[in-house]
Amino acid sequence: MAGGAGLAKRLGTFLSGLLECGAFCGIIFGWASLVFVLKDLRYFEGLCQPSATPSPNLTLGSDCSRQDEQFSLVFTIGSFMNNFMTFLMGVVFDRFGTTAARLIAISLYTGGTLLIAFSTPEMAVLLFPAMSMLSVGGMLLILTNMQVGNLFGNYRSIIITLYNGAFDSSSAIFLIVKLLYEHGLSLRAMFLFLAACSAWHLLRTLFLMPRTRIPYPLPPDYNYGYGGAACALLGLWGEGRQGPTLWAAAPVTWAGGDTPGTPFRACACSWLFAWHVAWLSVMQLRHYLFIGTLNPQLEHLARGDHALVSTYTNAFAFTQLCGVLCAPWNGLILDRHKRGKGPRPEGVLASLADLRSAVLSLVVTVAQCLLFSVFAAVPVLPVQFGTFVLQVISRSFLYGGNAAFLAIAFPPQHFGKLYGLAMALSALVALLQYPCVALVQGPLQGDPFYMNLGLIAVVLVAFVSPVVVARECQRRAKELGIAGTPLAAPPSTEIHAETPH
Repeated sequence: MAGGAGLAKRLGTFLSGLLECGAFCGIIFGWASLVFVLKDLRYFEGLCQPSATPSPNLTLGSDCSRQDEQFSLVFTIGSFMNNFMTFLMGVVFDRFGTTAARLIAISLYTGGTLLIAFSTPEMAVLLFPAMSMLSVGGMLLILTNMQVGNLFGNYRSIIITLYNGAFDSSSAIFLIVKLLYEHGLSLRAMFLFLAACSAWHLLRTLFLMPRTRIPYPLPPDYNYGYGGAACALLGLWGEGRQGPTLWAAAPVTWAGGDTPGTPFRACACSWLFAWHVAWLSVMQLRHYLFIGTLNPQLEHLARGDHALVSTYTNAFAFTQLCGVLCAPWNGLILDRHKRGKGPRPEGVLASLADLRSAVLSLVVTVAQCLLFSVFAAVPVLPVQFGTFVLQVISRSFLYGGNAAFLAIAFPPQHFGKLYGLAMALSALVALLQYPCVALVQGPLQGDPFYMNLGLIAVVLVAFVSPVVVARECQRRAKELGIAGTPLAAPPSTEIHAETPH
């Protein structure tokens, strides 16, 4: 690329983006580790009441169920904002470009870290806006990073998948906070350091990210970052010619499942989309409940053994680091029909082949979540090691599969809106976390066994989605008069459009 961004600059953008996603964007999902620290610092301790039931060491303890409910409410609101604001954040990114979106994200993220840094047990209420700001800021940062895959052509989908996996792995940052706290470092010092890292985010915004968006395919001599008016004009010219969004593709083949002229309302009101939202919502609720209630559940199973709870909390956080390794596996399932030497269909046949390949991915994802739910329901502490492993694999498959399915099944011009709408609707379902936690802490007296059994039944509902997709494949094949014809893969011009959770 003579005169454009060189390989060193593009690699710098990719690697710094991977670090940004893996160290900052999804840290809210390491909530269980941070709760351990906050409890030790006596946040919300005023909600604990003397217990009439002796503890295992035969001394009267405290009933801290209301404290657990409050921590759960902080995570519920933060995770809700992470999903519900996705649609709005996508609009901000598409309308105002990368620089404006990242400046908003950096402001939110810095504000969230400063609120935690200067919070105290007496001002524990600051955790509510802080976690919401961290959540929304992190989501907007990863949205702006997804376009980096456009710089690498044939490796675009791999990079996007890695960024999503890094987002999952970033939850381990709160494990590092917990370990450093146990070695004497204060919570305030660590979050002031995270706030200071905003200077690095700002430098990356200026020098390693575009002002508007990175086009796809990449025009000759494309450059980006702070480099004078000529580079900026060149970037704007390229983005104006090649398409304004991350999901723009070469005008060779359309990879959506419906006709390109299908209106957004028809897609959003279809049974295919409705059951996919149900597929996403029930499994996401299962994951959010597990993360939000992990600390009290471990305390229940460990019978209040503080050291044992710490060990299992660390084990859970370590498994989250593997998210970046698990994320690409679902892509191998989705793309399995592309491997081989047989002829590859084009156009509508390619779209149908992609949709058929998604059925197995949807089924495998539900089966993983079901197995994870069964392990989580076993009230035996050592079994939870297996639960942790299944949880990180299931979560990686869930969000990557969600984005990939929407890209395959619907017209690409509606991908951003449908993705944001799916996440917003699933966020409304995720609000059921709080009444579920209240049920456990109240009538169930801290034992989540019956709630976990109920969640297994709820997860079974997700199996309806792959059935609906399979029937849709049969309908489209019948319309084309090719029912039963083996379909190979689409050509390399197929659109892939993964985005973060």
